[in-house]
Amino acid sequence: MEYSFEKLNAWKESRKLVVLVYKLLDSFPNFEKYALCDQIRRAIVSVPSNLAEGTGRMSSKEKLHFIEISYGSLMEAYNQLLIASDLEYITGQSLTELRPSIDTVARLLNGLRAHHKNELNTKQK
Repeated sequence: MEYSFEKLNAWKESRKLVVLVYKLLDSFPNFEKYALCDQIRRAIVSVPSNLAEGTGRMSSKEKLHFIEISYGSLMEAYNQLLIASDLEYITGQSLTELRPSIDTVARLLNGLRAHHKNELNTKQK
């Protein structure tokens, strides 16, 4: 049996992004393993996790809420990765290589958000 979230491209791509980010975090200095690394891990794992949780909700409004949380977590993780680059924990090149995956997930989340907003607007008419 496949759950509905497993069919979402946004969920599939965000899982791939989680793996990429976790691998990138291996290059952080040891003293950051339980500070900035933990924050980034929590934020990036929140993206597919909230998508999965949102699909279990019944209303479009609730689904939309969890998609928006996922998007916010994606932006939080990206911001933290920018800070990690500023601190020279990761190279600018590493961030540049990661950016297309972040952009893909953002685009897919925006598409899901638009879909559920449209559903809400249709139901309210």
